[in-house]
Amino acid sequence: LKLWLFAGLAGLSICIPTHNRPESLRNCLSSIQQNNITSYLDYEICVSDNSDNNLSGLIVSEFKNSLPLLYKKRCSKTTRANNYLYAVEMARGNFVWMIGDDDLLMTNAINEVINLINQFAKNIDFFYVNSYLLDTNYIKSYKQPFDMKNLPDKMNIFSKKNISFETDFLNLLDPEISFDYLGGMYLSIFRREYWNKHKNCLNKIAKNDCHTFSHYDNTFPHVKIFANAFSKSKAYFYHKPLSIALSGQREWSDLYPLVRSIRLLESITVFRENGLTLYKYMRYKNFSLKYFAQDIFKMILNKKNSGFAYVSFFKHIFPNLIYPNIYLSFFFGIARKLRIQIKFNNE
Repeated sequence: LKLWLFAGLAGLSICIPTHNRPESLRNCLSSIQQNNITSYLDYEICVSDNSDNNLSGLIVSEFKNSLPLLYKKRCSKTTRANNYLYAVEMARGNFVWMIGDDDLLMTNAINEVINLINQFAKNIDFFYVNSYLLDTNYIKSYKQPFDMKNLPDKMNIFSKKNISFETDFLNLLDPEISFDYLGGMYLSIFRREYWNKHKNCLNKIAKNDCHTFSHYDNTFPHVKIFANAFSKSKAYFYHKPLSIALSGQREWSDLYPLVRSIRLLESITVFRENGLTLYKYMRYKNFSLKYFAQDIFKMILNKKNSGFAYVSFFKHIFPNLIYPNIYLSFFFGIARKLRIQIKFNNE
């Protein structure tokens, strides 16, 4: 594909690891194309593709004359974790914004991010940018590729914080800011130099395992690198949503209980190993155990597809028995079902 001149002040690389989602990738790139961008010299788009076919490459070629694109086709056996790493390896910018192939960018997003970097990059290594949440069925109900003018007037917001502020990186883990502990990669813009220095923290066996979410390192590889690279850094929380994360249809929906009640708890441990205080470690763990009972129950009922084989009693359950929410989670689950039923009856 066409090589674009890249010499901007901000040096922003938008990195997109993609796998077997050509139509979603088209919407993602289309949303970037619809951005009101002042200069192509300030950013680039790096697509690393480990799909089983060439459909995503054909999608990328549709945008080669209108976007500053770099594209690399990987072996289909390339693991998810390695595809993340390869996407960032393609980058030349000082800062990287890694987004999912099904995420969308608001039409003002790139200019605002570049302005943020140019304004704060002397002191800030990590930007945490808020996001809207939207069901993918809404996007699919319109003509494709999706026209950003058709977005609903109101959308749910990932973080309810309504002010922007500078803070220590580890303060971003507050569940009021990031209830998934930086798991949503579309929320993070980070200094590439620090990522490169710490990317080898991933366990080689784990990151090369092709089984989905079989290890922490092939579930949240970016989070582990963030924890090692930025634990002593200054960060900036930007309250205005600049992306849209889609939900509703996921190839790994059966594995969601594993991610929510096992892997996210491991994230907290990773951050504890990199400087998170004991008090916050215990508070965040207790917070994240509120779905534990129902998630374990779902995994047991769906053992074949839920990843229950990856759960160790002594590693994932026994250490958490000291936390109140592991017991209260059963009642929380009942209360949630009652609320849903009452809402359904009222409608």
